Amino acid sequence: MNKIYPDSQSAIFDIIQDNMVLAVGGFGLCGIPEMLIETVRDSNAQNLTCISNNAGIDGIGLSLLLESRQVKKMISSYIGGNKEFERQYLAGELEVELTPQGTMAEKLRAAGAGIPAFYTRTGVGTVVQDGKEIRNFDGKDYLLEMALHADIALVKAYKADKAGNLVFRKTARNINPDCAVAGKITIAEVEQLVEIGDLDPDEIHLLGIYIDRIVVNTNPTKHIEIRTVKTKTV
Repeated sequence: MNKIYPDSQSAIFDIIQDNMVLAVGGFGLCGIPEMLIETVRDSNAQNLTCISNNAGIDGIGLSLLLESRQVKKMISSYIGGNKEFERQYLAGELEVELTPQGTMAEKLRAAGAGIPAFYTRTGVGTVVQDGKEIRNFDGKDYLLEMALHADIALVKAYKADKAGNLVFRKTARNINPDCAVAGKITIAEVEQLVEIGDLDPDEIHLLGIYIDRIVVNTNPTKHIEIRTVKTKTV
C-alpha cells in the first residue's frame, strides 16, 4: 500500500466532506500540520467540528478555518490565545466544548484503543460535569467521559518512513499521536521521508499502522507564538 501523496490537495480533496469531525494535532503553534490545515480551508468544506487543544493564534493554523467560517464547533481546552476564536465564542457564533487537556488526550487515546468511555475525577464539581454520568468509587465522585472519534486526523511529524512510522521532534510531539490514533483516516505532514528500515525502532514514536496518508513539507514555516525581547537598559 503506497501511503505517499504528491501534495496535500491529493491527500485531502477526495475524502473531505461537510459536517466531518477533524482531530488536529499541535499545541499553540508547536507541531501543527499547517499545510494540511490550509488545504482543508481551500477545500471549502463546511460545518466542521475540530478537536484540538486550541486554535493557535490569529491568522495561523486552525484560526484560518475559523476566519473562513468553516467550523461550527470546537472541542478544545484553551481559547485565550486567539482573538477570533474568543470573539466567535462570546458572540454565540461558534459552539465550544471546553475539555481539560488531559481528559481530551485520554478521550482521543481511548478511541484509538477501542475503549468507549472511562471515568475520571477531572472536572468534578465544575461545569465540565454538566450532563455527564457521575459515579462514586471509594468515596470519591468520577465523571464518565466518552471517547472522541474523528473522521479525519491531521498530524505533524518531523520524520516518517514510507510505511508511516513517525518520529516527532521534542515538544512538537504533544497531542499529535493521540489525534492520529483517533482518526478513521489519518494524514501525516512530515518534514523528512526516509526508506523503510532507515529508522531505528527505538526512535519511532508512532507506528505506521495508524497512518493512512503521508505528505512531505520540506520547508515548513517556524512560527514564534509569543515573542519576548529583553528591554534595553542604559
